[in-house]
Amino acid sequence: MALISLTLRLGKRYWPFIAAVLVLQLLSTIAALWLPSLNAQIIDDGIAQGDTDFIWRTGGVMLVVSLGQVVTAVAAVYFGARAAMGIGRDLRREVYRKVDSLSMLEATRFGAGTLITRGTNDVQQVQMLVMMTLNFMVTAPIMAIGGIIMALREDAGMSWLVWASVALLAVIVSFLVWLLLPLFRTMQTRVDAINGVLREQIMGMRVVRAFVREDFEAGRYAEANRNITEVSVKVGNIFVLMFPVIMMVLHIATGAVLWFGGHRVDAGIVEVGSLTAFLQYLLQILMAVMMGVFMTMMIPRAVVCAERIRELLDTESSLVFPETAGVPTPAAGRVEFSGVTFGFPGAEQPVIRNASFSAEPGRTTAIIGSTGAGKTVLLNLMLRLYDPQEGSITVDGAPVSALTREQLATTMSLVPQRPYLFSGTIGSNLRFGRTGASDEELWTALRVAQGEHFVREKERGLEEPVAQGGTSVSGGQRQRLSIARALVAKPLVYLFDDSFSALDVATDARLRAALPEATAGATRIIVAQRVSTIVDADQILVIEGGEIVGRGTHAELLDGNAVYQEIVRSQLEEAEAV
Repeated sequence: MALISLTLRLGKRYWPFIAAVLVLQLLSTIAALWLPSLNAQIIDDGIAQGDTDFIWRTGGVMLVVSLGQVVTAVAAVYFGARAAMGIGRDLRREVYRKVDSLSMLEATRFGAGTLITRGTNDVQQVQMLVMMTLNFMVTAPIMAIGGIIMALREDAGMSWLVWASVALLAVIVSFLVWLLLPLFRTMQTRVDAINGVLREQIMGMRVVRAFVREDFEAGRYAEANRNITEVSVKVGNIFVLMFPVIMMVLHIATGAVLWFGGHRVDAGIVEVGSLTAFLQYLLQILMAVMMGVFMTMMIPRAVVCAERIRELLDTESSLVFPETAGVPTPAAGRVEFSGVTFGFPGAEQPVIRNASFSAEPGRTTAIIGSTGAGKTVLLNLMLRLYDPQEGSITVDGAPVSALTREQLATTMSLVPQRPYLFSGTIGSNLRFGRTGASDEELWTALRVAQGEHFVREKERGLEEPVAQGGTSVSGGQRQRLSIARALVAKPLVYLFDDSFSALDVATDARLRAALPEATAGATRIIVAQRVSTIVDADQILVIEGGEIVGRGTHAELLDGNAVYQEIVRSQLEEAEAV
């Protein structure tokens, strides 16, 4: 079972805490089981005999035992919480590392909503079960078994009441668990769904408002909310039914003990103190069963959550990075594609077919083509977000698959098509690729990226706060900060994925004029939609339908490549092209 394997594996480092819980809970339960017997002695040997000294002595012992029970119970809860919280922390860390190691294919297959749920809500359910198990599930069997033994010592003739009560509760619990397990599995799936809808609506808030789709999106959320509410109500109905039934069993058992026990006292078979102790032991037994019931109600949901976490942790990434450097770290930055073919799983046709080209240090290689031609996929293959099905990609002769994460990060830096900034400050975002960069280096990068002016206008400059996703700045500012972030990293290979689309023509021209000097000696690979952005590139690759159908300079392609000519005609006047 996933739940057991997870907790056993993660609980190994917390065995001292777990051992302390077991010992303390045992002592606390023994003390609780001793108290009814002492109370019976006070009644039978003290009150019935009029022995005041015996009452005081035994009462003092009861007080000491009660204090001991309180101390051991509190200590057990403390150590149990330490162990459970530690296991939860370790499990969250494992989930995070696994998510971080997944390739784009696996991450997309799971979806952001369920990955968030599995790393938060699912882990919390497992953590709560561990804590409740250490606090209650350890006590319940000791209390139940010990209570049965002590009850039989007091009056074995009424043992049938114990077995009947426990059996009745066991049947009720089994039935409830059978009802709850599929409901909890459905509940977690619907938690995924509502998280996914909410995340999508928050991320796309501006688009929703721009198209006046608030009512439609509110309806989507209402439907997801209604679905999870329906399951929650069904679960709640079972819980509402459970406690009255259990209390009814308790009251029936109490009444039966008093009824049959009264006749036995009247017949002189058992003393009043023993009957009182038997009743207390029966209640302790049933309370232990109730604790087990409560725990059992939590187990189905935790089992489902553990299975979902195990599914994620057992997922092997299609990308495996070497732990240690097996090849020298690239020093020049020459990128070469040799017969690269790549397609997404389940797709009828590959996205990239037999791509072969090289990008040289100190030169600019541009990639242009129609929407969906596969331009961004080429960059993703360089960054090893995906691995090709055929062919090879090398940097300075070293396959990218042989580079460690650190080697790849120092070799290449990406400016994505949709730039993303993290919550923090402008300075912390610019230092994302190189944490040791000085303020002067940040200003230099901003100057090249044409972002210095608006950053200096900010009240706090580099310390100006940035909202998650960069929503506190405009699209053009976000794009310039993303370009500056790549410049600060100072990689060997710069990858610009349509990174100038949000810039006006004048800013675009100034940026392109400043880039060669700022990135001298580095390999520059630019994916672009606008021909004006790449007219000065040393090499232009024209890609259509996943194939490279042309390569050369602007003038060469304009002279002899029909696809490029069509792109140019769609954007520039003939005179501008010439």
